[in-house]
This record gives sequence, structure tokens and C-alpha cells, in this order.
Amino acid sequence: MKLLSKIDSTLNKIETTILIALFIGMLLMAFLQVILRNFFSGGIIWGDILLRHLVLWIGFLGAALATSNERHLNIEILKRFLSEKQRYFVSALTNLFAALICYLLFKASLTFIQFEIANENVIYANIPSWIAEVIIPVGYVMLVIHFIIRILIDIEKAHTNKDRA
Repeated sequence: MKLLSKIDSTLNKIETTILIALFIGMLLMAFLQVILRNFFSGGIIWGDILLRHLVLWIGFLGAALATSNERHLNIEILKRFLSEKQRYFVSALTNLFAALICYLLFKASLTFIQFEIANENVIYANIPSWIAEVIIPVGYVMLVIHFIIRILIDIEKAHTNKDRA
């Protein structure tokens, strides 16, 4: 379990660093756009496109962090009536279900990226759109990894708490 926790912690640090950098970049770009529009009657043409894609990246990175910290959407009313071992089992089961859904969404997002590449869609100035949208399949893979780590940790906790139940 120490290895899983170390992997999870390392992923969290990487995701947090990228998330903070992107968020600061997004804030600076939005602030610059406001200043340019209000005081100079202009703006950066590709600025709004960049901001939209940064929101997508921040959303997926935030979802991965939320999953890792068990802060994703969760219905806990049932868990209040279960023993500790049963809670770990139910948690592992729901995380497995979420991992499977994220895997299916990953496969669908790969199809989406393939269509973007085949259609040669661009964001601006011949920059392919798939470059900015690659976070979609990558984000779902990150979610699957975090859910699998949570499943293994829950199984380990249920196993170590076997004697208590």
C-alpha cells in the first residue's frame, strides 16, 4: 500500500503543479483580454479560444485531483449503515463502476480525437484542434488510474480490517 500511496502522491504533485500553472495562465490571459478590450478597444484574437481550452484542461486535472482525494461525487447515505469492512467493499465497487465508465468515455474520446485529426480541424493559425483536445482522453486515463488506485487501497483496507469486523 505504501507504493500505491507514493504513486498517488506523485501523480497529485504533478497534476497540482500543472493545474496551478494553467490556472495562473488563464487568469493572466483573461485579465489581459479585459484590459485590452476596455482600454484599447481590442484584444488578442486567439485569447478566448485559448481560455476555453484551458477551462477544459483545468476541469480534467481538477477531476483527477478530486478523485484522488475522494472528493468526487459520492452518495454516502448508504455507507452510514454499513460496517467499516462493508464500507470499503462498497467504495471499491463504486470506484470500479466509475473506472469502467471513465474507460468507456476514454474510448469514445479517442474516436473523437481521430475524427478531429481526420477532418484536419484547426483552432487558429493552422494549429490542429486535437492538440488542445487531447486532454479529453488523457483526462479519462488519469481518472481511471486514480479510481484503480482507490480500489486497491480500499481492498487493502478491507483486508487489514478483516479482524475488526
